[in-house]
Amino acid sequence: MAAANGSPGRRLRQLMAAGTVTMPGATNALTARLIEQLGFEAYYLSGAVLSNSVIGLPDVGVSTLSEAVAHATRCTAVSHLPAIMDADTGYGAAAENAARTVEDYERAGLAGLHLEDQEFPKRCGHLAGKRLVSQEEFCLRIAAAAAARRDPDFVLIARTDARGVTDYDDAVARAHAYLQAGADVIFPEALEGEEEFARFARDVPAPLLANMTEFGKTPYLPVSRFADLGYKLVIFPVTLQRIAMKAVEQALRTIRETGTQRDLLDRMQTRQELYDLLGYTVTPPSPTPPTGG
Repeated sequence: MAAANGSPGRRLRQLMAAGTVTMPGATNALTARLIEQLGFEAYYLSGAVLSNSVIGLPDVGVSTLSEAVAHATRCTAVSHLPAIMDADTGYGAAAENAARTVEDYERAGLAGLHLEDQEFPKRCGHLAGKRLVSQEEFCLRIAAAAAARRDPDFVLIARTDARGVTDYDDAVARAHAYLQAGADVIFPEALEGEEEFARFARDVPAPLLANMTEFGKTPYLPVSRFADLGYKLVIFPVTLQRIAMKAVEQALRTIRETGTQRDLLDRMQTRQELYDLLGYTVTPPSPTPPTGG
C-alpha cells in the first residue's frame, strides 16, 4: 500500500481533530482493504470478531496477545488506514500485561487500542454478569500502558463497563480518574439512550468513543448525531461479521437444498471485483514461439 505521512497514531489524532471518525470493524485483511477502497478514513478490529471469526470461540477472554498481534499485523500490512484494536483487559491481570500489550500493538502497526476495567477473563460488554476491577487498579494499568508507548501519538483508550455493573455516576468518576492516569479517550460501554450519551459528553468533556454494536443496550444513532454530541470515534465492531455470516448461512442453505450456487451469483463479489480489490492484474500467457526450420 502507499505510504502515509506520520505514524498511525498521529494520523488518527489528526482525523479526530478534524471531526468524528467512522470506524467499521474489519473481520480480516480483505475487509480492511475494502473499507479503505470504499473511502473510510479508519477502521476497528474487534476482540469479539477475533474470538468468533478467527478462533471460532465466544468473546470471553480466551484469545491471546500473540493471536491478536498476528491478526492486526495482517490487516495493517494491506491498508495504510489507521486502525484501533480491542485489547480486552490487556491479556492478563497485571499492569505489566497492559504495558506489553501496548508495545506489541504498536509494533503491529496499530494507531491505538482500548483497555477495559473488567476483571480477567472479561465478558461481552452488553451482557450481564460482568465484574469490575477497582478504579485504583485500573488506573495502574492505564499508567503502565501510557508509559510503555514508544510513539507518544499512539492512542490509549480507556473503556469503562461501570454503567452496566454499578451505575452511571461510577462510570463518570472512573472516566475522570482514567484520564488523569494517562488515557487519551474514554469509551463508556453500554450507555442506555441518546440522552445518556449526551449527558456523558457533558459530564466528561474529553475525546469519547461510541460503540454502535447491534442487539445490545445502545440505541441506533447515526454518526452525524454522535458528532453533534461531541463524540470523536464511532465504531461498528461486529456489523460486517454479522452481515457476512447471515449471507454465508443463506448460501449454504441454498447449496444444500438445490445442489447449485447458480441462483446466488448476483449476490457474489465477482472474480474481477476481487482481483481489483487485491490489486491483482492477470497477465495473459506469452504466445509460444514457432518451431521448425
